[in-house]
Amino acid sequence: MLITKKILTACFLTLAIITSAQGQPKKVIADKIAGIVGDRIILYSDIKNSLADIVRQGGTVPENGECLLMEQAIISKVLMLQAMKDSLPVTDEEVEADLDNRIRTYINQLGSQEALEEIAGKTIYQIKDDARESVKEQKLAQAMQRKIVDNVRITPIEVKAYFDKIPKDSLPFYESELEICQIIIYPKPSRELEQYIVGEMNNYKKQIEMKVTTFEQLAKKVSEDPGSRDRGGQYQINRTEKTWDPVFMSTAFRLKEGEISPPVKSKFGFHIIQMVQRNGDDAIVRHILRIPPVTEEEIGQARRKLDTVRSKIIAGTIGFNEAASKYSDDEAAKYTGPCITDREGSTFVTIDMLDKDMVAMLGKMKVGDYSQPTAFESEQGKKGVRVVYLKSRSQPHRMNMQDDYSKISNFALEEKKSKTMEKWLKNKLPSYYVMIDPATAEECPQLQKFATDTKAF
Repeated sequence: MLITKKILTACFLTLAIITSAQGQPKKVIADKIAGIVGDRIILYSDIKNSLADIVRQGGTVPENGECLLMEQAIISKVLMLQAMKDSLPVTDEEVEADLDNRIRTYINQLGSQEALEEIAGKTIYQIKDDARESVKEQKLAQAMQRKIVDNVRITPIEVKAYFDKIPKDSLPFYESELEICQIIIYPKPSRELEQYIVGEMNNYKKQIEMKVTTFEQLAKKVSEDPGSRDRGGQYQINRTEKTWDPVFMSTAFRLKEGEISPPVKSKFGFHIIQMVQRNGDDAIVRHILRIPPVTEEEIGQARRKLDTVRSKIIAGTIGFNEAASKYSDDEAAKYTGPCITDREGSTFVTIDMLDKDMVAMLGKMKVGDYSQPTAFESEQGKKGVRVVYLKSRSQPHRMNMQDDYSKISNFALEEKKSKTMEKWLKNKLPSYYVMIDPATAEECPQLQKFATDTKAF
Protein backbone atom coordinates (compact mmCIF):
# COMPACT_ATOMS: atom_id res chain seq x y z
CA MET A 1 0.00 0.00 0.00
CA LEU A 2 1.73 3.20 -1.16
CA ILE A 3 0.80 6.24 0.90
CA THR A 4 1.92 9.17 -1.21
CA LYS A 5 2.83 12.63 -0.01
CA LYS A 6 -0.42 13.94 -1.45
CA ILE A 7 -2.45 11.49 0.63
CA LEU A 8 -0.47 12.43 3.71
CA THR A 9 -0.99 16.16 3.31
CA ALA A 10 -4.22 16.71 1.36
CA CYS A 11 -7.46 17.77 3.01
CA PHE A 12 -10.19 15.33 2.00
CA LEU A 13 -13.50 16.98 2.81
CA THR A 14 -13.96 20.52 1.51
CA LEU A 15 -16.75 23.01 1.83
CA ALA A 16 -19.50 21.43 -0.27
CA ILE A 17 -20.11 24.04 -2.95
CA ILE A 18 -21.05 22.71 -6.37
CA THR A 19 -23.23 23.67 -9.31
CA SER A 20 -25.42 21.48 -11.47
CA ALA A 21 -24.78 20.61 -15.09
CA GLN A 22 -27.15 23.42 -16.09
CA GLY A 23 -25.06 25.92 -14.12
CA GLN A 24 -27.77 26.63 -11.54
CA PRO A 25 -26.70 26.71 -7.87
CA LYS A 26 -28.03 23.85 -5.81
CA LYS A 27 -27.36 21.96 -2.62
CA VAL A 28 -25.91 18.49 -3.16
CA ILE A 29 -27.87 15.65 -1.54
CA ALA A 30 -26.06 12.82 0.26
CA ASP A 31 -27.62 10.05 -1.82
CA LYS A 32 -25.51 7.03 -0.97
CA ILE A 33 -23.10 5.64 1.62
CA ALA A 34 -19.83 4.72 -0.06
CA GLY A 35 -18.14 3.33 3.04
CA ILE A 36 -18.02 3.11 6.82
CA VAL A 37 -14.94 3.28 9.05
CA GLY A 38 -15.67 2.53 12.69
CA ASP A 39 -18.78 4.58 13.40
CA ARG A 40 -18.04 7.19 10.70
CA ILE A 41 -19.61 7.17 7.25
CA ILE A 42 -18.21 8.29 3.90
CA LEU A 43 -20.88 9.66 1.60
CA TYR A 44 -20.74 9.23 -2.16
CA SER A 45 -21.62 12.93 -2.48
CA ASP A 46 -18.52 13.81 -0.41
CA ILE A 47 -16.35 12.19 -3.07
CA LYS A 48 -18.22 13.95 -5.89
CA ASN A 49 -18.00 17.32 -4.12
CA SER A 50 -14.27 16.90 -3.58
CA LEU A 51 -13.75 16.11 -7.27
CA ALA A 52 -15.79 19.17 -8.23
CA ASP A 53 -13.73 21.31 -5.86
CA ILE A 54 -10.49 20.19 -7.51
CA VAL A 55 -11.86 21.17 -10.93
CA ARG A 56 -13.21 24.48 -9.63
CA GLN A 57 -9.76 25.39 -8.30
CA GLY A 58 -8.14 24.64 -11.67
CA GLY A 59 -6.73 21.21 -10.83
CA THR A 60 -6.75 18.10 -13.00
CA VAL A 61 -8.67 15.04 -11.84
CA PRO A 62 -6.82 11.76 -12.63
CA GLU A 63 -8.66 8.98 -14.42
CA ASN A 64 -9.13 7.05 -11.16
CA GLY A 65 -9.83 10.18 -9.10
CA GLU A 66 -12.87 8.76 -7.28
CA CYS A 67 -10.91 5.69 -6.17
CA LEU A 68 -7.97 7.77 -4.97
CA LEU A 69 -10.24 10.08 -2.97
CA MET A 70 -12.09 7.12 -1.49
CA GLU A 71 -8.79 5.58 -0.40
CA GLN A 72 -7.74 8.93 1.05
CA ALA A 73 -11.06 9.20 2.91
CA ILE A 74 -10.66 5.76 4.51
CA ILE A 75 -7.13 6.57 5.66
CA SER A 76 -8.28 9.95 6.98
CA LYS A 77 -11.06 8.32 9.03
CA VAL A 78 -8.66 5.77 10.55
CA LEU A 79 -6.21 8.54 11.47
CA MET A 80 -8.98 10.66 12.94
CA LEU A 81 -10.39 7.82 15.06
CA GLN A 82 -6.92 6.96 16.37
CA ALA A 83 -6.30 10.63 17.19
CA MET A 84 -9.48 10.59 19.29
CA LYS A 85 -8.32 7.41 21.07
CA ASP A 86 -4.97 9.05 21.77
CA SER A 87 -6.70 12.26 22.95
CA LEU A 88 -4.66 14.43 20.60
CA PRO A 89 -5.50 18.09 21.21
CA VAL A 90 -7.59 19.91 18.60
CA THR A 91 -9.41 22.90 20.08
CA ASP A 92 -12.66 24.49 18.96
CA GLU A 93 -10.70 27.72 18.43
CA GLU A 94 -8.40 25.97 15.93
CA VAL A 95 -11.40 24.58 14.05
CA GLU A 96 -13.10 27.98 13.91
CA ALA A 97 -9.90 29.65 12.70
CA ASP A 98 -9.58 27.04 9.94
CA LEU A 99 -13.21 27.55 8.92
CA ASP A 100 -12.74 31.32 8.81
CA ASN A 101 -9.64 30.96 6.65
CA ARG A 102 -11.50 28.70 4.19
CA ILE A 103 -14.42 31.10 3.99
CA ARG A 104 -12.08 34.04 3.34
CA THR A 105 -10.30 32.07 0.62
CA TYR A 106 -13.58 31.36 -1.17
CA ILE A 107 -14.72 34.97 -0.80
CA ASN A 108 -11.44 36.25 -2.25
CA GLN A 109 -11.78 33.83 -5.17
CA LEU A 110 -15.41 34.76 -5.88
CA GLY A 111 -15.17 38.48 -5.08
CA SER A 112 -17.81 38.84 -2.38
CA GLN A 113 -19.69 37.12 0.41
CA GLU A 114 -22.89 37.44 -1.61
CA ALA A 115 -21.37 35.55 -4.55
CA LEU A 116 -20.26 32.74 -2.24
CA GLU A 117 -23.70 32.45 -0.63
CA GLU A 118 -25.41 32.47 -4.03
CA ILE A 119 -23.24 29.66 -5.40
CA ALA A 120 -23.49 27.61 -2.22
CA GLY A 121 -27.22 28.18 -1.81
CA LYS A 122 -26.52 28.79 1.90
CA THR A 123 -25.56 31.59 4.25
CA ILE A 124 -22.01 31.84 5.58
CA TYR A 125 -23.21 30.49 8.92
CA GLN A 126 -24.86 27.49 7.26
CA ILE A 127 -21.72 26.77 5.23
CA LYS A 128 -19.62 26.83 8.40
CA ASP A 129 -22.10 24.68 10.34
CA ASP A 130 -22.19 22.09 7.54
CA ALA A 131 -18.38 21.98 7.30
CA ARG A 132 -17.47 22.19 11.02
CA GLU A 133 -17.47 18.46 11.76
CA SER A 134 -15.51 17.65 8.60
CA VAL A 135 -12.89 20.29 9.40
CA LYS A 136 -12.47 18.93 12.93
CA GLU A 137 -12.03 15.41 11.51
CA GLN A 138 -9.37 16.71 9.12
CA LYS A 139 -7.46 18.47 11.87
CA LEU A 140 -7.54 15.36 14.05
CA ALA A 141 -6.26 13.25 11.13
CA GLN A 142 -3.49 15.77 10.47
CA ALA A 143 -2.51 15.75 14.15
CA MET A 144 -2.25 11.95 14.02
CA GLN A 145 -0.15 12.11 10.86
CA ARG A 146 2.25 14.50 12.56
CA LYS A 147 2.53 12.21 15.58
CA ILE A 148 3.40 9.25 13.34
CA VAL A 149 5.95 10.86 10.99
CA ASP A 150 7.32 14.03 12.63
CA ASN A 151 10.16 12.16 14.35
CA VAL A 152 11.22 10.33 11.19
CA ARG A 153 14.79 11.29 10.27
CA ILE A 154 17.10 10.42 7.39
CA THR A 155 20.85 9.65 7.39
CA PRO A 156 23.38 10.35 4.61
CA ILE A 157 23.71 6.58 4.05
CA GLU A 158 19.93 6.33 3.50
CA VAL A 159 20.02 9.30 1.11
CA LYS A 160 22.71 7.61 -1.00
CA ALA A 161 20.81 4.31 -0.93
CA TYR A 162 17.67 6.10 -2.15
CA PHE A 163 19.60 7.75 -4.99
CA ASP A 164 21.30 4.53 -6.02
CA LYS A 165 17.90 2.84 -6.44
CA ILE A 166 16.81 5.33 -9.10
CA PRO A 167 17.43 3.95 -12.63
CA LYS A 168 20.02 6.14 -14.33
CA ASP A 169 17.75 6.70 -17.34
CA SER A 170 15.00 7.94 -14.99
CA LEU A 171 17.00 10.65 -13.24
CA PRO A 172 15.18 13.99 -13.65
CA PHE A 173 16.72 16.86 -15.60
CA TYR A 174 16.98 20.19 -13.78
CA GLU A 175 17.20 23.60 -15.38
CA SER A 176 19.71 26.10 -14.03
CA GLU A 177 18.80 27.19 -10.50
CA LEU A 178 20.02 30.29 -8.72
CA GLU A 179 20.32 31.58 -5.17
CA ILE A 180 19.76 35.33 -5.27
CA CYS A 181 19.74 37.66 -2.29
CA GLN A 182 18.98 41.37 -2.26
CA ILE A 183 18.90 44.50 -0.15
CA ILE A 184 16.09 46.88 -1.09
CA ILE A 185 15.47 50.50 -0.18
CA TYR A 186 12.18 52.15 -1.07
CA PRO A 187 12.82 55.92 -1.14
CA LYS A 188 10.39 58.05 0.83
CA PRO A 189 8.51 60.73 -1.15
CA SER A 190 8.81 64.37 -0.25
CA ARG A 191 6.55 65.92 2.35
CA GLU A 192 5.10 68.24 -0.29
CA LEU A 193 4.01 65.34 -2.52
CA GLU A 194 2.48 63.52 0.44
CA GLN A 195 0.46 66.61 1.34
CA TYR A 196 -0.71 66.90 -2.28
CA ILE A 197 -1.92 63.25 -2.25
CA VAL A 198 -3.72 63.82 1.06
CA GLY A 199 -5.47 66.84 -0.46
CA GLU A 200 -6.62 64.76 -3.45
CA MET A 201 -7.94 62.03 -1.17
CA ASN A 202 -9.86 64.53 0.93
CA ASN A 203 -11.41 65.68 -2.33
CA TYR A 204 -12.38 62.07 -3.19
CA LYS A 205 -14.08 61.73 0.21
CA LYS A 206 -15.98 64.98 -0.35
CA GLN A 207 -17.16 63.88 -3.83
CA ILE A 208 -18.50 60.58 -2.44
CA GLU A 209 -20.26 62.21 0.53
CA MET A 210 -21.87 64.79 -1.81
CA LYS A 211 -22.99 61.90 -4.05
CA VAL A 212 -21.15 63.31 -7.07
CA THR A 213 -19.84 59.73 -7.53
CA THR A 214 -19.79 56.47 -5.61
CA PHE A 215 -16.88 54.99 -3.68
CA GLU A 216 -16.91 51.97 -6.00
CA GLN A 217 -16.79 54.06 -9.18
CA LEU A 218 -13.99 56.26 -7.88
CA ALA A 219 -11.93 53.27 -6.69
CA LYS A 220 -12.14 51.71 -10.16
CA LYS A 221 -10.95 54.98 -11.64
CA VAL A 222 -8.16 56.20 -9.35
CA SER A 223 -7.09 53.47 -6.90
CA GLU A 224 -3.53 52.19 -7.30
CA ASP A 225 -4.27 48.83 -5.64
CA PRO A 226 -4.34 46.23 -8.48
CA GLY A 227 -5.70 43.60 -6.08
CA SER A 228 -9.01 45.38 -5.48
CA ARG A 229 -9.39 48.11 -8.10
CA ASP A 230 -11.55 46.01 -10.45
CA ARG A 231 -13.86 45.18 -7.51
CA GLY A 232 -14.35 48.82 -6.63
CA GLY A 233 -11.74 48.62 -3.87
CA GLN A 234 -13.58 45.87 -1.96
CA TYR A 235 -11.99 43.42 0.48
CA GLN A 236 -13.34 40.91 3.01
CA ILE A 237 -11.20 41.28 6.16
CA ASN A 238 -10.97 39.80 9.64
CA ARG A 239 -9.64 41.68 12.64
CA THR A 240 -7.42 38.75 13.70
CA GLU A 241 -5.55 38.45 10.37
CA LYS A 242 -1.88 39.40 10.72
CA THR A 243 -1.20 39.91 7.01
CA TRP A 244 -2.98 43.27 6.88
CA ASP A 245 -1.28 46.55 7.69
CA PRO A 246 -2.13 47.38 11.34
CA VAL A 247 -2.95 51.04 10.56
CA PHE A 248 -5.36 49.96 7.81
CA MET A 249 -7.05 47.42 10.11
CA SER A 250 -7.38 49.67 13.14
CA THR A 251 -8.79 52.49 11.00
CA ALA A 252 -11.29 50.21 9.25
CA PHE A 253 -12.66 48.72 12.47
CA ARG A 254 -13.21 52.14 14.04
CA LEU A 255 -15.68 53.01 11.27
CA LYS A 256 -19.45 52.59 11.36
CA GLU A 257 -21.23 51.03 8.39
CA GLY A 258 -21.25 53.50 5.49
CA GLU A 259 -18.69 55.80 7.15
CA ILE A 260 -15.57 56.90 5.25
CA SER A 261 -12.25 57.49 7.00
CA PRO A 262 -10.04 60.53 6.52
CA PRO A 263 -6.82 59.79 4.61
CA VAL A 264 -4.52 57.44 6.56
CA LYS A 265 -0.96 56.39 5.83
CA SER A 266 0.10 52.72 5.78
CA LYS A 267 3.26 51.04 4.58
CA PHE A 268 1.67 50.86 1.10
CA GLY A 269 0.64 54.50 0.71
CA PHE A 270 -2.38 56.63 1.59
CA HIS A 271 -5.92 55.25 1.90
CA ILE A 272 -9.44 56.34 2.41
CA ILE A 273 -11.52 53.44 3.73
CA GLN A 274 -15.27 52.84 3.75
CA MET A 275 -16.91 50.31 6.07
CA VAL A 276 -19.50 48.49 3.94
CA GLN A 277 -20.66 45.79 6.36
CA ARG A 278 -19.46 44.47 9.70
CA ASN A 279 -20.26 41.36 11.71
CA GLY A 280 -18.08 41.06 14.82
CA ASP A 281 -14.47 40.54 13.73
CA ASP A 282 -15.48 40.10 10.07
CA ALA A 283 -16.04 43.04 7.78
CA ILE A 284 -16.42 44.06 4.16
CA VAL A 285 -14.59 47.29 3.34
CA ARG A 286 -13.71 49.37 0.32
CA HIS A 287 -10.60 51.48 -0.01
CA ILE A 288 -8.82 53.76 -2.42
CA LEU A 289 -5.02 53.62 -2.42
CA ARG A 290 -2.74 56.34 -3.71
CA ILE A 291 1.03 55.90 -3.71
CA PRO A 292 2.96 59.20 -3.58
CA PRO A 293 5.52 59.22 -6.40
CA VAL A 294 9.23 59.50 -5.66
CA THR A 295 11.51 61.80 -7.63
CA GLU A 296 14.86 61.10 -9.24
CA GLU A 297 16.47 63.01 -6.37
CA GLU A 298 15.07 60.55 -3.81
CA ILE A 299 16.09 57.61 -6.03
CA GLY A 300 19.61 59.06 -6.13
CA GLN A 301 19.76 59.37 -2.34
CA ALA A 302 18.76 55.72 -1.94
CA ARG A 303 21.34 54.68 -4.53
CA ARG A 304 24.12 56.53 -2.67
CA LYS A 305 23.09 54.94 0.64
CA LEU A 306 23.14 51.44 -0.84
CA ASP A 307 26.50 52.13 -2.51
CA THR A 308 27.95 52.77 0.95
CA VAL A 309 26.36 49.57 2.29
CA ARG A 310 27.73 47.60 -0.68
CA SER A 311 31.23 48.93 -0.03
CA LYS A 312 31.06 47.78 3.59
CA ILE A 313 29.96 44.29 2.50
CA ILE A 314 32.81 44.00 -0.02
CA ALA A 315 35.29 45.27 2.58
CA GLY A 316 34.07 42.60 4.99
CA THR A 317 33.06 45.03 7.74
CA ILE A 318 29.47 43.73 7.63
CA GLY A 319 27.92 40.51 6.35
CA PHE A 320 25.25 40.53 3.66
CA ASN A 321 22.56 39.05 5.92
CA GLU A 322 23.36 41.51 8.69
CA ALA A 323 23.26 44.41 6.23
CA ALA A 324 19.92 43.23 4.85
CA SER A 325 18.49 42.97 8.35
CA LYS A 326 19.72 46.46 9.19
CA TYR A 327 19.03 48.39 6.00
CA SER A 328 16.52 46.54 3.78
CA ASP A 329 12.93 47.79 3.43
CA ASP A 330 11.84 44.42 2.01
CA GLU A 331 9.05 43.11 4.28
CA ALA A 332 9.61 39.49 3.22
CA ALA A 333 13.26 39.65 4.31
CA LYS A 334 12.19 40.08 7.94
CA TYR A 335 10.56 36.64 7.92
CA THR A 336 12.40 34.56 5.30
CA GLY A 337 15.78 36.30 5.01
CA PRO A 338 17.18 38.37 2.14
CA CYS A 339 17.17 35.60 -0.49
CA ILE A 340 14.35 35.20 -3.02
CA THR A 341 12.27 32.07 -2.38
CA ASP A 342 9.86 29.98 -4.41
CA ARG A 343 6.32 29.07 -3.35
CA GLU A 344 7.57 26.22 -1.19
CA GLY A 345 10.10 28.41 0.61
CA SER A 346 13.20 27.11 -1.20
CA THR A 347 15.96 29.64 -1.91
CA PHE A 348 16.75 27.88 -5.20
CA VAL A 349 14.77 29.56 -7.98
CA THR A 350 14.64 29.31 -11.76
CA ILE A 351 15.07 32.19 -14.16
CA ASP A 352 11.38 32.25 -15.12
CA MET A 353 10.46 33.27 -11.56
CA LEU A 354 12.39 36.55 -11.81
CA ASP A 355 11.45 39.94 -13.25
CA LYS A 356 13.00 40.88 -16.59
CA ASP A 357 15.25 43.58 -15.10
CA MET A 358 16.66 41.07 -12.60
CA VAL A 359 17.30 38.57 -15.42
CA ALA A 360 19.18 41.20 -17.44
CA MET A 361 21.26 42.13 -14.39
CA LEU A 362 22.19 38.52 -13.60
CA GLY A 363 23.34 37.94 -17.17
CA LYS A 364 26.33 40.20 -16.42
CA MET A 365 27.15 38.73 -12.98
CA LYS A 366 29.32 35.87 -11.76
CA VAL A 367 28.67 33.80 -8.64
CA GLY A 368 29.79 35.85 -5.63
CA ASP A 369 29.24 39.23 -7.34
CA TYR A 370 27.32 42.14 -5.82
CA SER A 371 25.47 44.34 -8.30
CA GLN A 372 25.69 48.10 -8.36
CA PRO A 373 22.70 49.79 -6.66
CA THR A 374 20.03 49.70 -9.35
CA ALA A 375 16.60 51.30 -9.59
CA PHE A 376 13.61 49.00 -10.16
CA GLU A 377 9.84 48.85 -9.80
CA SER A 378 8.09 46.24 -7.63
CA GLU A 379 5.09 44.17 -8.72
CA GLN A 380 2.92 46.64 -6.80
CA GLY A 381 4.33 49.54 -8.84
CA LYS A 382 6.53 50.82 -6.02
CA LYS A 383 9.86 52.37 -7.07
CA GLY A 384 12.96 51.23 -5.23
CA VAL A 385 16.70 50.64 -5.40
CA ARG A 386 18.35 47.25 -4.80
CA VAL A 387 21.73 45.59 -4.50
CA VAL A 388 21.66 41.98 -5.73
CA TYR A 389 24.00 39.22 -4.55
CA LEU A 390 24.36 36.14 -6.78
CA LYS A 391 25.10 33.46 -4.17
CA SER A 392 25.07 30.40 -6.44
CA ARG A 393 24.09 29.22 -9.91
CA SER A 394 23.84 25.61 -11.01
CA GLN A 395 24.22 24.46 -14.60
CA PRO A 396 21.43 22.49 -16.32
CA HIS A 397 22.06 18.88 -15.31
CA ARG A 398 20.74 15.46 -14.47
CA MET A 399 20.05 14.86 -10.80
CA ASN A 400 23.26 13.99 -8.94
CA MET A 401 24.41 13.73 -5.34
CA GLN A 402 26.82 16.65 -5.53
CA ASP A 403 24.44 19.31 -6.92
CA ASP A 404 21.13 18.04 -5.60
CA TYR A 405 21.81 16.47 -2.20
CA SER A 406 19.18 18.64 -0.49
CA LYS A 407 16.48 17.62 -2.99
CA ILE A 408 17.42 13.94 -2.88
CA SER A 409 17.42 14.06 0.93
CA ASN A 410 13.89 15.50 0.92
CA PHE A 411 12.68 12.83 -1.51
CA ALA A 412 14.26 10.09 0.59
CA LEU A 413 12.71 11.50 3.75
CA GLU A 414 9.25 11.59 2.17
CA GLU A 415 9.64 7.98 1.06
CA LYS A 416 10.67 6.97 4.58
CA LYS A 417 7.67 8.81 6.02
CA SER A 418 5.41 7.05 3.52
CA LYS A 419 6.77 3.66 4.56
CA THR A 420 6.33 4.59 8.21
CA MET A 421 2.69 5.50 7.49
CA GLU A 422 2.23 2.30 5.49
CA LYS A 423 3.55 0.20 8.37
CA TRP A 424 1.39 2.05 10.89
CA LEU A 425 -1.75 1.56 8.81
CA LYS A 426 -1.00 -2.12 8.27
CA ASN A 427 -0.79 -2.59 12.03
CA LYS A 428 -3.82 -0.45 12.92
CA LEU A 429 -6.34 -1.32 10.20
CA PRO A 430 -7.30 -4.73 11.65
CA SER A 431 -8.53 -3.00 14.81
CA TYR A 432 -11.08 -0.90 12.86
CA TYR A 433 -14.32 -1.99 11.23
CA VAL A 434 -14.21 -0.99 7.54
CA MET A 435 -17.15 -1.59 5.22
CA ILE A 436 -17.15 -0.61 1.53
CA ASP A 437 -20.12 -0.45 -0.77
CA PRO A 438 -19.88 -3.48 -3.12
CA ALA A 439 -20.28 -1.34 -6.24
CA THR A 440 -17.50 0.98 -5.06
CA ALA A 441 -15.27 -1.98 -4.18
CA GLU A 442 -15.85 -3.45 -7.64
CA GLU A 443 -14.96 -0.16 -9.37
CA CYS A 444 -11.91 0.34 -7.13
CA PRO A 445 -10.18 -3.03 -6.54
CA GLN A 446 -7.40 -1.34 -4.54
CA LEU A 447 -9.92 -0.57 -1.80
CA GLN A 448 -10.61 -4.21 -1.04
CA LYS A 449 -7.43 -4.44 1.03
CA PHE A 450 -9.04 -2.08 3.56
CA ALA A 451 -12.42 -3.81 3.91
CA THR A 452 -13.45 -6.11 6.70
CA ASP A 453 -17.00 -6.18 5.28
CA THR A 454 -18.24 -5.64 1.72
CA LYS A 455 -21.84 -6.74 2.22
CA ALA A 456 -24.60 -4.66 0.66
CA PHE A 457 -25.78 -1.84 2.87
